[in-house]
Parts: sequence; structure tokens; C-alpha cells
Amino acid sequence: MSDPLIVIPARMAAVRLPGKPMADIGGQPMIVQVWNRAVESGIGPVIVATDAPEIAEAVLRAGGQAVMTRTDHPSGSDRIHEAVENYDPDGRHDVIVNVQGDLPTIDPRIIAASLLPLADPSVDIGTLAAVIRREEEKTASHVVKAVGSPLNPGRMRALYFTRATAPFGEGDLFHHIGLYAYRRNALRRFVSLPPSPLEMREKLEQLRALEAGMRIDITVVETVPLGVDTPEDLERARALIAGR
Repeated sequence: MSDPLIVIPARMAAVRLPGKPMADIGGQPMIVQVWNRAVESGIGPVIVATDAPEIAEAVLRAGGQAVMTRTDHPSGSDRIHEAVENYDPDGRHDVIVNVQGDLPTIDPRIIAASLLPLADPSVDIGTLAAVIRREEEKTASHVVKAVGSPLNPGRMRALYFTRATAPFGEGDLFHHIGLYAYRRNALRRFVSLPPSPLEMREKLEQLRALEAGMRIDITVVETVPLGVDTPEDLERARALIAGR
């Protein structure tokens, strides 16, 4: 892990909150707030991958870097891969950290925590999860559950990700946090693979990697960052930023 690069994918199209990357939070567009949190993690340079000129311009005005990408990418991972190859064609950055563009209040420390599993050379992808504390989230299909085999306190090897309530029986359930640290070669392989059967069934992109035999390890963190998907989420994010 000699030189990580953080990439934030962002696009204007959103069904529930159109134009949300440009939504004002604390006097800055949301995408700039996410960029701020990524910079605060201190793990490496940060770029925003986008197909929208207004997003790129907002990031540039804030002092950041943006890379323009095609408009027809099927997923954020594909957008990230194009941006990385354009930004770093020589392959200097060997780890790519994918931070979603709708996490304006994310704790920078958990961005850094996503790198921890990659200390093991057999791990292809690092990601995050937190214990589910609210009873209603255990059965909610929009809350993705990470099913893993414990390796040590705070670390699991991912076995499956699901929208169902799993695993069965007594014990904690884990809320998967969609933030990934890819080895550069793992990202390249991942985007070259076709969508997998379980990925299409669960509508969870990370299952493609597991079905292809790639290893994903999970760092367990304390809290799930607020993802902004609705006007109500946006108001919560504004209140949290105002209270920082």
C-alpha cells in the first residue's frame, strides 16, 4: 500500500434527490463536503470522477481535482476505473479507495480504516461494516447486511452480502458500508467481469467480486455514515455539518 488514491464518483442523475451533489450543505455543495472529508482522512490525493461539468467546476473552485468521465457508465466502479486510468496511466497509485459522493458527514477516520485489510496480501478489497443497533434495520431490505467470518476483533472475511436478514440465529448483524479500498489490479479485474447471477438477484455489485473468487475483508467500525438520498437526509446532513 505505497500510494493510495481516493476517488469520489459523482453524477447529477438521482431519482429521489435530483442534482444532489450540488445541494448546499454549510455553504458548500455536497460534493465539496465529501471531498473535504476525504482530504481530512490524510491517506492520499483525492479526485472526483464525474460526467457533469458543474460538479467538476465546484470541485475546482474549492481547490480540488476533478476528472471528466463518460456519461454511459453502468456503475460507480466503472466510472472510478476510467478516472483512475486517465489520471494515473503509469500506475503509481496501487490502491484505489472509493468514497461515495453522498456521504458529506463521513468520519475521515473510517475512510482510512478501509485500508487496514489490505495489509494482508491475500486480500483484494477492503470494506467496512458496523453492528446494527436499531431493530427495524435488521429486517429492512435497504440496509445491506455483511455476513462474515471473524478473523480477529474488528475484522471479518466477507462471505456474503444480502438485503435479507442474515445470518440466522443469535448474535450481531452487520450493516455494510459501501466504501471500498481496491488493489489497483483488483479494480481492473472487477470492472472487466460481467454482472454475476447473485449480483443481479440482490442488486449488490460487490457480490460480483465474491462470485469471481475475489477476497473481501471487512473492518468493523462504530457507526454508519449518513447517506443523503432524500430531502430529509439532506436536512439531517445540514444540521450535522452546522454542529461540527
